[in-house]
Amino acid sequence: MPQYFNVRSMGLLLLAIAMTCSQSRGQDGPGAGYSRVPHNAFSVVAEVRAKPGKESELRAATLPLINLVRSDPKTIAYFLQEDRELNGHFIFYEVFANESDFEAHNAKPYVQAWFAKLPELAEGGVHAMKMKILTAPRE
Repeated sequence: MPQYFNVRSMGLLLLAIAMTCSQSRGQDGPGAGYSRVPHNAFSVVAEVRAKPGKESELRAATLPLINLVRSDPKTIAYFLQEDRELNGHFIFYEVFANESDFEAHNAKPYVQAWFAKLPELAEGGVHAMKMKILTAPRE
């Protein structure tokens, strides 16, 4: 695991996964919603940190992504989180069916506009782990 993901980052990741699980349960009972996540789905856990004094600006630039990304029919799950102890430290948890859907997401004009703001607002840009979601064997 890259060194920029520390214990706090992993805690935020686990929280995002728990949120996904609880949201998936919804009104249809335990585990409902998981069936729409394909085996080997493409997921990303990404981290971005605001430059000192730019925390509010980065937050303001990033919050609109929530509704924009979630409105994309190819997005399976999308969570933006901010460290409670370190303002301006954001973790993204994103799930797409495949890498092509993720790349299409990154090519969207609103995502490109957000990336263009990062040199002014963030330290070191985005650090991302590209992952695959494993599913339990069918019984």
